[in-house]
Amino acid sequence: MTSLADHHASEFAKIMYIGDSSTGKTGSLTSLVCAGYRLKVLDLDNGLDSLRQYVLHECPKKIKNVDFETRRDKYKSTRSGPIVSGTPKAYTDSLDLMTQWSDESDPAEWGSDTVFVVDSFDSLGKAAFEWAKGMNPSAKDPRNWYFTAQQSLENVLQMLTGAEFKTNVIIISHVNLKETSQGVWKGHASAIGSALGPIIPKYFNTLVLAESSGSGKQTRRRIKTLPTGLVDLKTPVSFRIDSELPLETGLATLFEALKETE
Repeated sequence: MTSLADHHASEFAKIMYIGDSSTGKTGSLTSLVCAGYRLKVLDLDNGLDSLRQYVLHECPKKIKNVDFETRRDKYKSTRSGPIVSGTPKAYTDSLDLMTQWSDESDPAEWGSDTVFVVDSFDSLGKAAFEWAKGMNPSAKDPRNWYFTAQQSLENVLQMLTGAEFKTNVIIISHVNLKETSQGVWKGHASAIGSALGPIIPKYFNTLVLAESSGSGKQTRRRIKTLPTGLVDLKTPVSFRIDSELPLETGLATLFEALKETE
């Protein structure tokens, strides 16, 4: 029998970071770069322009502390609509990078000063669906493709959040609204299909939301850490941080709180 007194919190932050498009999720990674962390970004959205510009503005000397690899399937136009050109490779290439990065280092051994970022999980889900479809193109029921993709993505979460993956992890995703059996609308991390979204939170002790309000120069952006009416957020250090954090510095503040030992 092991006492809770002997339990030690992980030195690695594992965070699911969700929010609607244009709420500043990717750009907000800048605070971690400025705080001294190295970032390794698996880019599936081709959306790193904001991160580059903010890092150059806030801490330009640390721009080389951010490495990225972009993986997206190529599509071609047909009379039936765009389809993947050739064999879908974005998903399997992404899995390869989770095992060995382009510099031949092992992501599972990067350590506590490095953050592995998946941007975004819904795009990884799309890539997983194309992979599953390519594996079984003659399937009569498309639900087989969704099921295969969802099972594989859940295994990815199991791997990245496991104790054996000794690296900080941030998985970025958009928000998907789904009506529950009680008629209540709830927001979940977007993946492929609707079945996986409600399962994702069980793999994370920390799930936070990027949110914006207002418009133009009056736009206010922040990171929410406590549950809202739509999204069940959580963090194990809610007593140590504010319910809302400034987007510009929020991730660095959250990392500091998660890694603080009492």
